[in-house]
Amino acid sequence: MAESSLQDRYAPHNACFGCGPANDKGLRIKSRVEGEELVADWTPEPHHAGFPGSLNGGIVGALFDCHSNWTAAYHLMRKAGSEELPSTVTADFAVKLLRPTPTDRQLRLRAHVVESSQRRAVVEASLEVDGEVCATCRGTFVAVKPDHPAFGRW
Repeated sequence: MAESSLQDRYAPHNACFGCGPANDKGLRIKSRVEGEELVADWTPEPHHAGFPGSLNGGIVGALFDCHSNWTAAYHLMRKAGSEELPSTVTADFAVKLLRPTPTDRQLRLRAHVVESSQRRAVVEASLEVDGEVCATCRGTFVAVKPDHPAFGRW
């Protein structure tokens, strides 16, 4: 699994704008397990800019939302001893934009769970460029039940 992303492994037909492998116009992030955290490398394109040379803040938020959600889902799956990924959704997330994020280089997202229960995980994440943190995020993600519209979306 170290070679393939969680998205490709668990949700190859997902069309989510941020992480769906099946969305040709989306961001198509690829989260992978590295130790106790999930990591994703992603390279912006010029149309992702908020102003010349700097990534749009909404794109930063979308990257964090999806990567952190995958971090929570993977953690909850492992915690339950399951081989089936739970359908998780964002309950809340807050982004801190610490400095402009360049659009001319590869970005690295890092995320890890800081607390969890059976159906909920709190995730902290960072977005780095060349080892410098440009933004951080903290969010809560919840595994939904069968009556939720996102249930079974993977």
